[in-house]
Amino acid sequence: MGMVRHHAYTLLLQGQDILSFINGLSTNQVDGACTTVFTNRAAKIVDVCEVIPVGSHVALVGYEPSKSTVIAHLAERILGQSISLTDISELNDVFLGTDDESCPEDTTLHQSHFGTMYIIPVKHRWEATWTEEDWTEHRIRNLIPYHGHEITSKVHPLACGLGDLVHPQKGCYIGQEVLTRMRSRGKQGHRLVKRSNPVEKATTVGANESLMLERIQ
Repeated sequence: MGMVRHHAYTLLLQGQDILSFINGLSTNQVDGACTTVFTNRAAKIVDVCEVIPVGSHVALVGYEPSKSTVIAHLAERILGQSISLTDISELNDVFLGTDDESCPEDTTLHQSHFGTMYIIPVKHRWEATWTEEDWTEHRIRNLIPYHGHEITSKVHPLACGLGDLVHPQKGCYIGQEVLTRMRSRGKQGHRLVKRSNPVEKATTVGANESLMLERIQ
């Protein structure tokens, strides 16, 4: 069907117990490849990241405008641990789309919450097969939230369609108490919905339908 360029950064984490380190900071259960969310103490989103084991190391792929915030978020908690963090964003191009696209043999494929992620070495100078409009319509049809639209630093993951990334039995991560309280009281505030145009306060506007974060009464 297609792929769109993802405005992404890639960080390489090296050291001991890296998955455990990430697991202790994020909303999802991290014991292998997955999508997870870093939140602050108020449970607002720091970034939504892909966790991709690479041999004994781990690549962390997130949204480029959030890179400096995520690096600071991780670095503050690395102190005293044998973990190093390297920015390797310039080595790869990152795309999102469906799982039927052709790609070079040395592509890393990852099943993300947003679809199939293609991490392709920059030497290939790979081009997207979808326009931003194609990606927008695909997201609306499939109710997929995205960075800069539904996913911002002003919302928590339960309110923007990322509830599947908040593990219900997981404790002891930053923002956990707030999210657990919201769920137990049934007060997540908003939910991601698709509505026919015109849509007031739409977060993503499509040709005939739009996405919005609808307040739950």
